Amino acid sequence: MKIGFSTLALFMKSFEDMLDQAWGDGFDLMEILCEGPYWPRNILKNGLKELEIFQSYDITIFLHSPTIDLNPASINPGIREESRLQLRETVDLAVEIDAQTVTTHPGIIRRQDPHVRKFALEHAIETLTLCTDYAKDRGINFSVENMPHRFSYICNSAQELQKVINECGCGATVDMGHANTSKNPEDFLKIRNTFYYHLSDNDGVKDQHLPLGEGKLDLKLLNNIDKGIIELNNYENVLKSRELIKTIT
Repeated sequence: MKIGFSTLALFMKSFEDMLDQAWGDGFDLMEILCEGPYWPRNILKNGLKELEIFQSYDITIFLHSPTIDLNPASINPGIREESRLQLRETVDLAVEIDAQTVTTHPGIIRRQDPHVRKFALEHAIETLTLCTDYAKDRGINFSVENMPHRFSYICNSAQELQKVINECGCGATVDMGHANTSKNPEDFLKIRNTFYYHLSDNDGVKDQHLPLGEGKLDLKLLNNIDKGIIELNNYENVLKSRELIKTIT
């Protein structure tokens, strides 16, 4: 398995520091979380020169789009439009740094109403299809992530994730921690056109982002994974999880 980590673990560090860390510790992959200081709109406007550093490292880069306060499935058309715009900007940033893939969340609905949820799913597919088409035109893979098993989340099951990627023409980023909150996490390993996987552990109920081996995820499932991004908020735990992966795969 090729292993990388989410920059959530090194949040607030510079791109150069993060790349140095990844390279020095022998990681093959890195996923940049495009929140806060890494917001694509600001970087594209003010920080293009600092992006030259990416040309100096042989590390495969993925981008995780902004998701805070955004919602491709929103019933509000203004929120959907802003979500679509920021996803396009993330694709534009991917082009600038030669990243392979942009991953995003499919959306959420707050009302516990099946009719409203169905309406939101239709909006999500419409928004994400537009973004997929834009990414393809720019030579970037566009990927939708599965979410924890809660009614409010779009793509909270393997079946719904497959439906969305089939209808949008995009790929999948399978989060094994999110999958572990469902009854059959192994179903997510059957998703067609999966670009890579997020790796973390939990108690099988909540999305806790624990180090691997500290929750109830069946670690044997990792043997079916070719590219894994360890998604934790502590870098020492990233290294700890990588060492565990090496002993079981």
